[in-house]
Amino acid sequence: MSDRPNILLITTDQQRFDTIAALGNRHIYTPHLDWLVDEGITFTRAYSDAPICMPARATIMTGKHGYESGLTGNSGAVMPMRTCPTLPGILTRAGYQTRAQGKMHFHPMRANYGFEYVELPMDYYRERHGRAHEGLPKEHGVGENEITPVISTVDETHSLTYWTVRRSIDFLETRDTTRPFFLWTSFAKPHPPWDPCANYWALYQNRDVPDPVVGDWSADVEGTPQAFMAPTYSLNNAYRASIEQLKDSKRAYYACITQIDYTLGLLFARMRELNLLENTWVLFTTDHGEMLGDHHMAAKSSFLEGSAHIPLLIRPPARPWDKKPLAGKKVDSLVDLADIMPTVLNMAGVAAPDGLTGTDLLPLTSSPAKREFYGVSTDEFYCLIQGDYKYTWARSGGCELLFNLAKDPFEQHDLAHSKDAAKVRDKVRSALIKRMAAHGSPCVENGKLKPGPAITGPQDVCKWPGFHSTIFECDVLH
Repeated sequence: MSDRPNILLITTDQQRFDTIAALGNRHIYTPHLDWLVDEGITFTRAYSDAPICMPARATIMTGKHGYESGLTGNSGAVMPMRTCPTLPGILTRAGYQTRAQGKMHFHPMRANYGFEYVELPMDYYRERHGRAHEGLPKEHGVGENEITPVISTVDETHSLTYWTVRRSIDFLETRDTTRPFFLWTSFAKPHPPWDPCANYWALYQNRDVPDPVVGDWSADVEGTPQAFMAPTYSLNNAYRASIEQLKDSKRAYYACITQIDYTLGLLFARMRELNLLENTWVLFTTDHGEMLGDHHMAAKSSFLEGSAHIPLLIRPPARPWDKKPLAGKKVDSLVDLADIMPTVLNMAGVAAPDGLTGTDLLPLTSSPAKREFYGVSTDEFYCLIQGDYKYTWARSGGCELLFNLAKDPFEQHDLAHSKDAAKVRDKVRSALIKRMAAHGSPCVENGKLKPGPAITGPQDVCKWPGFHSTIFECDVLH
């Protein structure tokens, strides 16, 4: 048995920051994520630097932000892992047994990018289609970006969520015990379609959940800055949904998270039986959030809180009876996904390569740092957070928003056009322009923001309905 620590990275897809019961959401059941909160460190101000699947995952893999690597949207044309050292590649060379289990959303789809072995959702779909008597997943016809809640067409033990954990456990039981392991267990949920298994839907079907958030700047769809509505217009019809329809969507979304949480309980229980929790770092996060009806929006891409603010938990290795000095620790410094790679390498005792823009998170537990957050998404949305203030700008039409997150955590009061906040707005906007200019953004010209054509409504961007969801050869359906 190796004396070096094992590392388990758990990610979900499209999980908001406010979907863990132990962190204040009394409407959701997450007992095993609550256990991670109680046993470890919670980074309360973690953000996705590019809140969309491929660039966020590339940031985890390379420790570099999308605006530096060239990937800020879902395009396979630029894949930083082709040219940058990767987290699994470095760990493999350092003697770790490395495995990716679940949704990766790489391009090419089967590229290992340093992992010794990768098993993807397409393998699950092929397996299921070879066993038709168990029922075929995804035959409900709801697309991959639609918000209509629907019940899964297979039972729990035949679901992709269960398969992801079952195969992770298979790895833990059959791995090379002379080497430490790095296992990335990556769930495809709660990305739409929101199709929990029936027993999880039953937990929420008649349960009250909060109404979607609406602000003074988003009181009606037409009056909301249209650039920020664009991701919704392009993917689904959330902007047309009633409050009750959106609450039903939220119930199904919560049910998908609870289903993940239950399978995490199976994973943690087996790790306990194998005596792995005492020598394994456990990290939990996601690639980005989900607007979930807030401000009439669904999906992601922007830097509004629902889309960009994400959970990030770390549980240090420990036996049940050990003292746990970091148990329940909350860190309020601004952090992002680029910090995962240097943190994991430090846990493994492996030197980080030059050029990483993320930094090790563990020193923040004893010495909180005053940090900024800067992000770029799809070359359309830009964001800078300084202290309590978040300034975000959209290229289409030059729409801007400013929020005081300390006083207004759900972004209901836009200060960008307030005379009282003009000095703060100008200061943060100026700092954003400098950050954009530093990496050659085409949206800065002569020291000023350079907007593009404005979006006037859904007719400019609407692509809904989305891709049909029964093509199981595609790895990114969930």
